[in-house]
Amino acid sequence: MTPGTMCGSQLPVEDFEELASAAPETVSLEFIDGRIEVKRMPDGDRGAIIMWLIRQCIQARPEWDLHPERGLVVEAYRKGRARPDGVLAPVAHFAGQGEWADPEGVLMTVEITSYDADTDRRDRVEKPGAYAAVGIPVYLLIDRDDSTVTVHAAPERGRYREIHTVSFGEVATMPEPVGFALDTEILKRYVR
Repeated sequence: MTPGTMCGSQLPVEDFEELASAAPETVSLEFIDGRIEVKRMPDGDRGAIIMWLIRQCIQARPEWDLHPERGLVVEAYRKGRARPDGVLAPVAHFAGQGEWADPEGVLMTVEITSYDADTDRRDRVEKPGAYAAVGIPVYLLIDRDDSTVTVHAAPERGRYREIHTVSFGEVATMPEPVGFALDTEILKRYVR
């Protein structure tokens, strides 16, 4: 299966959740903008980036966990369901929740671009809107296409008011409630 849109018509969210729960482990499905999206499974470099970021988050704030591929309800965004590459939340925040968690209390979502045709629309346009609409304070985009890190903050009326971009090798400052800095030098190793 290739990444991208599988179905262009509206699908009830309940039907999507049933389909997603039956999907094989080699396929990650999202429900964005009323469409089923096939999300490319992480390549080795993308996996290395998320593991690096997990270590950075734990070192900076041990009371938080960065959950890879955690399903979130992004209801305000056309009854959406998203699987960010990373979801930062307090330790045990998702205990007792099902596959698709409420975004309340999430501190940051992370996306790492894939080398596919849908990454522009999905990671740079649709996802920031979805995450801002449900009030997630920070959205971190690690963009391997142009070797940048973009920090989106201050969600208001479905968009982030503050957007700051740095090149790989520079320091990216995460605003509160995240409140720590990332030295992005290592990210230069993980681009084509």
